[in-house]
Amino acid sequence: MINKFFNYFSYYQWWKNLDKFILSLIITLFLIGLFFSLVSTSLIASDKLDTNSYFFFFKHLIFVIIGIGLIFIFSYIDQEILYKISIYIFFVSLILLFLVPIIGVEVKGSKRWLDIFFLPRLQPIELVKPFFIIVLSILITLDKLKQFTVKFILTLFLTLLITFFLIIQPDLGQTLLVGFTWMVLIFISGINLIFLLTVSLIGLILLLYFIFYVPKFEYIKNRILSFFDPETSTHNFQSDKAIDSIISGGFFGKGIGEGTLKNKVPEAHTDYIISVISEEFGVFVIILILILFLVFIFSIFKKVNIEKDHKTKLILVGSASLILIQAMIHIGVNIRLFPTTGMTLPFLSYGGSSIISISILSGIILNLTKRKI
Repeated sequence: MINKFFNYFSYYQWWKNLDKFILSLIITLFLIGLFFSLVSTSLIASDKLDTNSYFFFFKHLIFVIIGIGLIFIFSYIDQEILYKISIYIFFVSLILLFLVPIIGVEVKGSKRWLDIFFLPRLQPIELVKPFFIIVLSILITLDKLKQFTVKFILTLFLTLLITFFLIIQPDLGQTLLVGFTWMVLIFISGINLIFLLTVSLIGLILLLYFIFYVPKFEYIKNRILSFFDPETSTHNFQSDKAIDSIISGGFFGKGIGEGTLKNKVPEAHTDYIISVISEEFGVFVIILILILFLVFIFSIFKKVNIEKDHKTKLILVGSASLILIQAMIHIGVNIRLFPTTGMTLPFLSYGGSSIISISILSGIILNLTKRKI
């Protein structure tokens, strides 16, 4: 009886101290993703499975339910326990990332997924990203390491290790995302800006060398060249169809189920979900979604402003930056601002690994933004 009382008291304290506005934004974004999954992917399921069932929607719904469970777990546990288990999960996910080139599933020339037990088509990098931020923040604020140079080298080594595994796959979008996240965390830690830019420039030169001079990355090179010279290339089919659908949708869209992009472009419900939404519901809805993202990011930074613990600040800034950069890359690809990279939109895109990743990150954010007792 006493244990039940303390458990109830514990849950009450969790709910009382939780930032309910941030939680409501997270739930809203998930519900928006579910809605567009219902109205915009049913035709995909019909074409691929020769049925009228809502296959993609129900699969999306299952992952969102799992994601909400993960949000509760990661927002509920004690912060010190969160840090400890994050280190273990990070290294386990790093091992899974290492295994991708060896036993991974190849799809369209890229090995990015693992088929393991009850998690078919797991993309390990999605599991790495939330805990990568925590591990970097722990290293940067580690009291035992007095010299920042040592901390810098350790964080750089971890980042290069992850990007190396990503380049082997190859996955240019996630490589850039991991690199940008590292740069943000190192920059706000107080490193010399010139030194940071020099290291980043060297990294960029090495990445460009791989893309343009290693045969394995021929298709990435073609995408980049076709981006700068679209008139003479045949590699712009997806991006051309995406921008055409946005234009044809206009301000208020064609209406539910009237869009054609989802049937013309492979993986439109993941990498081009913004274009699918824009074609059927218009740019007006896209603007509302962008406002929701900006309010979400702003709410996190408001918490950072009043937070005193340096480690917590770093994790929150890193988490918000990762979500913002990923959303920018996704939208940028859809409007031909960036070359095609294959990046999902956080919360909204279909995909189990992506939903699990953003759910864990959301749980971490809610944990660290709780009101201090």
